[in-house]
Amino acid sequence: MKISINQKSIINRIITELTNGYSKPDLNQENDECSIREIPTMDATDFIADVYFQDDEQIVCIELKTVKPNKGVFKVEKEKVLEAKIALKNIYPDKVIRYFLAFPFDPLSDTPTGYDKQRFMDYCVGFRKYFSENEFLLASELWDFLSGDTDTMQQLIDIINRIATPQFAEKYEFLNNSTNKTTGKNDYIQYLTEWNLISEIELISNKTSISQKVKNNNRLTRKFNQSIFKDGEYNVERMIELKSLIV
Repeated sequence: MKISINQKSIINRIITELTNGYSKPDLNQENDECSIREIPTMDATDFIADVYFQDDEQIVCIELKTVKPNKGVFKVEKEKVLEAKIALKNIYPDKVIRYFLAFPFDPLSDTPTGYDKQRFMDYCVGFRKYFSENEFLLASELWDFLSGDTDTMQQLIDIINRIATPQFAEKYEFLNNSTNKTTGKNDYIQYLTEWNLISEIELISNKTSISQKVKNNNRLTRKFNQSIFKDGEYNVERMIELKSLIV
């Protein structure tokens, strides 16, 4: 990840003007100023995106942040975001680069999924000085952006509430015992449905077909016999491999 000396100078100027109050955050203007194409010669500041995806037209980076950020953190974050966008643009000059900070919920909201971006910007010290409203995603706005659906955050909360019950440990052990797929099939499918493990229900429905295909293949047989949870997490790798055997 590289940028040029001149690109670094542009970033420094933008940060200085924002810090001193000579300018206000303006995503479109900053993107225009940083779009200069030059041969990169120096390392950009390291960054980690919690979500990264790209298609033919754009690259999207999303960095999840705590809803109680430390004072003074946003100047550093803004500089990092600008360098990341320029460095990515140097690699992918024909793509739109979008970089968001993201906050999973709004601590000031009266409802679990509600949010007020202007109020949140005032709540976070120094936020408004460096970031505009279209540079971050908040609460249900974030989850709908990720899913491409609506009411995603409420759907997630509903799933969590169905799972986080006093019977959690009992159901977890029941589902992780593969013999219960046969001896207690009805309860097994009911618990999978409650926990939204729809892919696992599909595997059970195609158990006969899958078992025939893994026969005489030791690696696939081991996958087939694995428990659905591994180290406390759903065994996604197992599920994906077994689903690939379904015609």
